[in-house]
Amino acid sequence: MPDGFPELPSLNALRVFEVVARHLNFRLAAEELGVTQAAVAQQIRGLEASLNLRLFERLPRGLALTDAGLGYSGSIRSALAMIDEATRLLRPQTAHLTVSVTPTFALKWLIPRLANFAQRYPDIDLRVLATDRLSHFSTDGVDLAVRYGKPEFGAGLNSEQLMEQRIVAVASPTLFGGTEVPGSFEQLQGFIMLHDAHNFWPQFLAQLFPQHVQPTARNLRFNQTSLAIEAAISGQGIALSSLAFVSDDIQSGRLMQVFTQQLQLDKSFYLVWPRKLRQPESLNVVQDWLKQQAGDS
Repeated sequence: MPDGFPELPSLNALRVFEVVARHLNFRLAAEELGVTQAAVAQQIRGLEASLNLRLFERLPRGLALTDAGLGYSGSIRSALAMIDEATRLLRPQTAHLTVSVTPTFALKWLIPRLANFAQRYPDIDLRVLATDRLSHFSTDGVDLAVRYGKPEFGAGLNSEQLMEQRIVAVASPTLFGGTEVPGSFEQLQGFIMLHDAHNFWPQFLAQLFPQHVQPTARNLRFNQTSLAIEAAISGQGIALSSLAFVSDDIQSGRLMQVFTQQLQLDKSFYLVWPRKLRQPESLNVVQDWLKQQAGDS
């Protein structure tokens, strides 16, 4: 029987070509594919040799698609997308949805609630991508993100407020050794201030003690809020955190709210997702569940 596709190059080479055309960088393509940079370069050289065409221009810094490569990349990307869709339809899987959050949001708010989600929605495979890097919906396969800031978050994105940001000061009850919590700016200087990357202490102190704006207390600084919270739980000092992240620790007695003061910010936590004609059915389910959990916080 004659071959129905005598001119078809290696499908593996075409997959490598699609990734390289997207990144225009052999190193980044190799990282995505999980192979060596040399293996990626070899696949591209072999593909160009089989086609007898140059698909890329090798530049001093990176790559550029030739005219032939540019047109070919669009066609190959469409063809691979069709193969992927056909394969998924052939093998229907459990509905899955990927949510991108920061590590602190995952650790201190989302993870304690995941058992509730798994019990209520056993047919949805919820995947949590915890990263401080701003995730991209298309390249990272993210369906929904929780982002901190103000709308708009970008062209082609929908957003809806999940919960407000209210900052409180917390510490372990053991920090004060049975004595009263600091009631003045001067008393507060005897304690270590635990900072995260947001550095809310200057705003918080200016609102709490408006006549004093230059603290002289000792400081410990962390790059993530969750680390500052854990340091506070272990009795190392006083941390500032979103109330949503420490409410469980306050209820359990691991932390106490040092001041009744709350710093209300003009930024909030938002649900963000790409604007598409067809959304996965699980998206609305997860959004509604997250909003319900935020309302119960």
